[in-house]
Amino acid sequence: LEPRAYVNTPVGLNFLIAGYAYSEGGLSTNASSPIKDAQLRIHTEVLAYARTLDVWGKSGKFDVILPYSQLSGSAKVDGQPRERQVSGLNDPRFRFSVNFYGAPALSMQEFANYRQDILIGASVQVSAPVGQYDSSKLVNLGNNRWFIKPDIGISKTLGPFTLELSAGVTFYTKNDDYFGGQTLEQDPVYSTQAHVIYHFGRGVWGALDGTYYYGGRTTVDGVRGNDELGNSRVGATLALPVNRNNSIKLYPSTSVSTRAGSDYSLSGIAWQHL
Repeated sequence: LEPRAYVNTPVGLNFLIAGYAYSEGGLSTNASSPIKDAQLRIHTEVLAYARTLDVWGKSGKFDVILPYSQLSGSAKVDGQPRERQVSGLNDPRFRFSVNFYGAPALSMQEFANYRQDILIGASVQVSAPVGQYDSSKLVNLGNNRWFIKPDIGISKTLGPFTLELSAGVTFYTKNDDYFGGQTLEQDPVYSTQAHVIYHFGRGVWGALDGTYYYGGRTTVDGVRGNDELGNSRVGATLALPVNRNNSIKLYPSTSVSTRAGSDYSLSGIAWQHL
């Protein structure tokens, strides 16, 4: 859930973001997996950097996200209760975004007179498999595989409201060292997000957020799992400026329906320095 994914900002700005998130809930896996009834708690610290760019006259952005997590919980493995505690890096993510309609690249002085109407943008995000991973465990912080996610979105301003809609698809490489040396493959995951954002003034804004994602059926050593996704989540976001260069963002979210995959609630806080 990520409101305001496609907005126009002056070029050449640097953003440093630090955050904390807590999530808790169950974990569902493919039908052939020996893990059942998992209940996990994850504390995550996040450091991120973003820079706005001039992309041949269009506004763009590059960002990198570096999460570090502490995971604890219990589950049944082959019918026997097991506990897991681990901490380490998650897989980092790198993204390039560009707004190709309605958001020209502007200097700080030019941006003072900019008013958004309809804005259309696209992005590509890549995740690198460098996070904590142990093939003898079924639950890890890293995934031991790459993914690439192209995404396209549209944003429309109506008075104090901004409406956002985006759609994307995530493609995964194979994990050739999944739980004891097996090969894990996964179909693409298709996703769509919608956001209704209200601008209260003085830099304060809030949003209601929803997402739906489907697909992602897994195959382990040639055996297809009965774990195709058909999941939805809702959330909210509140952004509070501290001063000209700093702001704080609060964001809770929870599952609405879960066919397969993780079923959890999450809350977090982020600090952004410009």
